[in-house]
Amino acid sequence: MEHRAAERVAPEPGEGRYVVRLPWRGRSVEVEYQWLAPAGGDGSGPVIVFLHEGLGSIAMWKDFPQQVCDATGLRALVYSRPAYGWSTPREADERWQPDFMHRQAHEVLPELRRALNLEAPIWLLGHSDGGSIALLHAARFPASVAGAVLLAPHVMVEDISIESIAKAAQAYATTGLRERLSRYHADVDSAFGGWSGIWLDPGFRQWNIEHEASQLSVPTLAIQGVNDEYGSLEQIRRIARHGRDVALLELSECGHSPHRDQATQVIIAVRNFMQKNRRQP
Repeated sequence: MEHRAAERVAPEPGEGRYVVRLPWRGRSVEVEYQWLAPAGGDGSGPVIVFLHEGLGSIAMWKDFPQQVCDATGLRALVYSRPAYGWSTPREADERWQPDFMHRQAHEVLPELRRALNLEAPIWLLGHSDGGSIALLHAARFPASVAGAVLLAPHVMVEDISIESIAKAAQAYATTGLRERLSRYHADVDSAFGGWSGIWLDPGFRQWNIEHEASQLSVPTLAIQGVNDEYGSLEQIRRIARHGRDVALLELSECGHSPHRDQATQVIIAVRNFMQKNRRQP
């Protein structure tokens, strides 16, 4: 695959993991990324771009992206957003604003696609904040998106979300959570502080992307667990009410991470959805 931007191997060991430098908002940021290919397949067809959760990174997906590649026969791009993994951390005085997910969807991801020559329609697969970013990108750039899979996305701020994030912030300060997360981020305080800081900011309570959901026209599969501790099922149900081509999957015995709690069901659903909605050349 042709790469338009210079790249180098990421500073942490990882097979096929690289870093690319992107211009963003008047500065240069490095983004860690990894290509995956399906076992026993040619990987032809649209690339699946994975967008991680609010505390995620390439490494935190573990083997789920590879399992999706193998099930669908498609290649994948997995990357860590700025502030996460081994991408450029937040600056010391940087505080995210309520439009932080819009910036990722409308600015960072398009720059990454240009740098890596991903101009053809892509599949988007996002979890939590990454699911919201996938929705925003698909709504803004429908001609270059084949479809989207949203795992436990957010379209509004609920009390349950704030309560659970406040508990996570307390655990980060008082338990071994910080140490556990540090395995996945070069600067763990950058990752956690950016995420918890904006979600717990009173100014974020009015954040809502239902208008953007109404502009969603690509095939979309929204998946959520009935026991999600970070949001009610109203999150994906509102996407279905507003979007034009949205299928829902509500999973029992499943919390905020469907790809971990019900991995087999999710992989089968993703495979069937992508096969059903594969564009004909």
